[in-house]
Amino acid sequence: MSQPQPATAGELPNVDLKPLLTRLWPLGHPDAVSADEIANAISYFFTNQVSDVQAASLLMCLHFTSLDRQSDVLAKTAAAMLRAAAQVNTTSLKSIISQKNLAEGGYAGGLCDIVGTGGDSHNTFNISTTSSILASSLLLMAKHGNKASTSKSGSADLLANMQPTPPQIHRVRPDTITQVYSATNYAFLFAPVFHPGMRHVAPIRKQLPWRTLFNLVGPLANPCELEARVIGVARKDLGPVFADALKISGARKAMVVCGDEELDEISCAGPTLCWRLTPTSTEVEHFILQPSDFGLPAHPLSTVSPGKEPAENAAILAKILNNEMPDDDPILHFVLINTAALLVVSGICDADSSNMGHGCDDGAVIQETGPGGGRWKEGVRRATWAIKSGEAARQWAKFVEVTNSLSD
Repeated sequence: MSQPQPATAGELPNVDLKPLLTRLWPLGHPDAVSADEIANAISYFFTNQVSDVQAASLLMCLHFTSLDRQSDVLAKTAAAMLRAAAQVNTTSLKSIISQKNLAEGGYAGGLCDIVGTGGDSHNTFNISTTSSILASSLLLMAKHGNKASTSKSGSADLLANMQPTPPQIHRVRPDTITQVYSATNYAFLFAPVFHPGMRHVAPIRKQLPWRTLFNLVGPLANPCELEARVIGVARKDLGPVFADALKISGARKAMVVCGDEELDEISCAGPTLCWRLTPTSTEVEHFILQPSDFGLPAHPLSTVSPGKEPAENAAILAKILNNEMPDDDPILHFVLINTAALLVVSGICDADSSNMGHGCDDGAVIQETGPGGGRWKEGVRRATWAIKSGEAARQWAKFVEVTNSLSD
């Protein structure tokens, strides 16, 4: 990169990416460019030190050379994005985690997330967001999300339409997050709040006609240190890429999923390809899950609310939380299997007894294992309890209450 240009008062010097761009695009055959070089260049996006033309050019080069679909590039770029993020006080968070004392089975009580890359064009119901709320009945959730970029109803859009009082998600910040977790097991981490440098990138992304590296990096850039996560990808070839990226990043409990229909969730309609990382293995385990592995029937994707507006999806979420959905509803089953997956990945389903309290059906732990050795049916039992007991609704109500009590 060439020498930075002089800066005006209050600005950082510009960085010239022409040397890197030249190496990336010689007649479509890139020279050897390391993931570290790419991540370093992108780190200047967050401090507004790269011109829009060069930033767009780099994103274009990465897209058409497929470098933005390489695991080391994703991992290193996510790390650069996290270094530029608003920093959370990990000491305070660890103290809260210890006080919560949610550890059970193989779950140590840490923060968890469930998220998808989007871009699957199926416009299904907001599964991962709903699952994150249900899971907060048993896990400490740090749901990372944003407004819609490729669908009608993004996670932030959904929550903003909750009635009668929506949560004030923009008030969940690094300086308030411990207050949130003192009141509830649930927190929604609104990406623009925790990744303020992305405001320099947003106008560029909007002017490009394709999805960029940032659509893929976002799910890897949760600003909190996570114990467990489930990530849905919209293309099968991205499954092993994301699993390797998570492994490079040091994740020990994670599962990447892709429905056979190129769906960024565990499919309610048929097979789902899974790539799982566990603390007991150094290898990524690949297997296939079916709705029947969760003890539930299959449902066509056409039955799970394709294309609904955020307000309509918010009404469906409220019905689920209030236990007003019929037990055989396809959307409910869709939510249950995805919630169950996170519960299994967290390790909480490995417990041979249940700590679930009021409202529990008192059924014995389902110790039956399925593909990948997971107790998927036990996950559904616990996810169902989250609704039937009212515990998920209680955690959600506490989140709404605490965020509305915080100042801007």
